[in-house]
Amino acid sequence: MTDRKNSILLPGSMFESKGGWISDPQFMEVMKSSELLAHGLGKPVQDAFTGFKVETTADYHVWVRTKNWTSWWTDRPGPGKFMLLFDGQAVETVFGSGSPEWHWQSGGIVNMKDGYHRLTVHDLDGFDARFDAVLLTAAEGQPGDIDILRKSLLDLPPKPEFKGRYDFVVVGGGVAGMCAAISAARLGNKVAIVQDRKVFGGNNSSEVRVGLGGRLNIGKFPSLGYLLNEFGPARKGNARPAEIYEDEKKYEAIKAEDNITMFIGYRVTAVEKNGDRLISSVIATNVDDYREIRIEGSLFADCTGDATLGVLAGASWAMGREARSVYGEPSAPESADGITLGASIQWYSETREAPVAFPDIDWGLPIDEQTAQNARRGQWYWEVGMRDDMISEAEKIRDYGMYVAYSNWSYLKNHSRFRDEVANEEFAWLSYYAGKRESRRLFGAHVLTENDLRNFVEYPDGCVSTSWYIDDHEPDPDNAARFKDPWLSRGRLTPLDYYPIPYRCLYNRDIDNMFMAGRDISVSHLALGTVRVMRTCAMEGEVIGMAADVCRRNSCLPGDIYPGHFDELKALMTKGAGDPGKPYLQTYTLIDTTAERSENC
Repeated sequence: MTDRKNSILLPGSMFESKGGWISDPQFMEVMKSSELLAHGLGKPVQDAFTGFKVETTADYHVWVRTKNWTSWWTDRPGPGKFMLLFDGQAVETVFGSGSPEWHWQSGGIVNMKDGYHRLTVHDLDGFDARFDAVLLTAAEGQPGDIDILRKSLLDLPPKPEFKGRYDFVVVGGGVAGMCAAISAARLGNKVAIVQDRKVFGGNNSSEVRVGLGGRLNIGKFPSLGYLLNEFGPARKGNARPAEIYEDEKKYEAIKAEDNITMFIGYRVTAVEKNGDRLISSVIATNVDDYREIRIEGSLFADCTGDATLGVLAGASWAMGREARSVYGEPSAPESADGITLGASIQWYSETREAPVAFPDIDWGLPIDEQTAQNARRGQWYWEVGMRDDMISEAEKIRDYGMYVAYSNWSYLKNHSRFRDEVANEEFAWLSYYAGKRESRRLFGAHVLTENDLRNFVEYPDGCVSTSWYIDDHEPDPDNAARFKDPWLSRGRLTPLDYYPIPYRCLYNRDIDNMFMAGRDISVSHLALGTVRVMRTCAMEGEVIGMAADVCRRNSCLPGDIYPGHFDELKALMTKGAGDPGKPYLQTYTLIDTTAERSENC
């Protein structure tokens, strides 16, 4: 049995120095931890290290929670290998082999004397080695659940730390969550925003690098959108250098609001409820040290994209394509098949003055002259995971996107007829964050469908207007014919006029005090194709922030606003939450460009 007398747990996210390793919390819902990732683009990253104290001299079993990430697709010895050194002395085991699932890999036995020691983690190849934690234990047997081990071996408080009560608690810090928080705060509400990443902006952050798309300031309420204009990047583009996405500008926009309290680097992992239909508080876990906090609220908003808050609260949800019989949509398949819009793992190269090498890998996809993409930028149509589960298989989907990019680039550099053209190109950036388009969608009082959009059904509670076409993606037929897991897509576009989304799509039908904004709102798979672009999501957030204020002032719930207090919400939407006097920067990517597969999107 592992306990503090005979065991030491060293989570990677808590290391004194992460060196060149990156702490990545995006898969905590499934793997229960942040992982440390050696994302070196084929060049080994700087060592990570930490000190630790041994209380009792003994022989300790060494275990590392890790995985062999490429073994989903190849039987060849893959990348992602690393070593451990204790006080400068390497153990014999090379880690990162075995199962593609997270598992405890044995590193043998080391004798540790009482006193202080240093653990170093040394990356061997720069191709995304990863680990969660290192366990030293005198106990026999395979280690158990990582969550149980943390609670028994780390000095974590027994109860979450209370962080106050708020009028409005926004979970998720993409552009939808940002606008929800700022909109409510400017109307006098006390707001908390909980973001599991260290930057704001979601897909529009420098971590993912998807450009803003769609139109602002349109439709019945043309003042909606000035808020996003205040902090949205001034320049267009997917997969561009980090400065294009202006992370600091987004952070300062939240920081400037006196009524907003930020909880950055916290992932909501549990909810507490008052009865079956009301959330009373959220429990959030620090993604580095796993300490928990508790935040109470009157109203809540799920702006997570993955519907994390709603699912934790017990709300019903859907994922993937519905059968045609569900909503009578003409473009839906006969049977539900779970296919979703995919995730894009973007990348780009940069030109250098002299030739730059890239490893000639033998563990990648079988790329050849017919399938190689002579590209310098992995754009939106480098899309993976359409046939997979965007939640339970999220890490596998992300990894496949990286696997594809490495395989194609290695072939271009070392074997293709284009190799002279790319000789001076360096593989400069590859996102390790999956740019998701779709996962779980929550149900509201109304579910927007393809028929609503095609027939232009104008509901009296219409609010935010969409501007994107119905943009449904499918695997590229040629790529799908050549690869078991396709990795290029094409868009199927249905032209659409500006369409006002019903307010009833923006609050939950199961949880009475929860709003939604972003790609998890109440729509069918097909209708998601127009509401999901970020400028539209931002205006959804702006509206629910206003609706939260209407609820506070009238002591009512989101479902009471329409029709009872809708005139109040219309007055706020007519005015908008943003400053129309700011320089107007949102003049790029206004129309759907999915029909064009261009590196310059």
